[in-house]
Amino acid sequence: MINIKRQYIVTDNDRKVGVVLDIETFEKIEELLEDCGLALSMEEVEKEESLLLNEAQQCYARMKKR
Repeated sequence: MINIKRQYIVTDNDRKVGVVLDIETFEKIEELLEDCGLALSMEEVEKEESLLLNEAQQCYARMKKR
């Protein structure tokens, strides 16, 4: 787990309404979320049929023409 240094933005009656993160922490959180999303996407297509290289190249060439 990462150490999240944060500062809260509060209303006059001390209700938390926002948070401020330093850019390094924000970028690390963003990276972790992207990694998680990539892992989920990879799991979704894990059982799909793979293409041979020439099949993938032909598919890509057709996509470029659109």
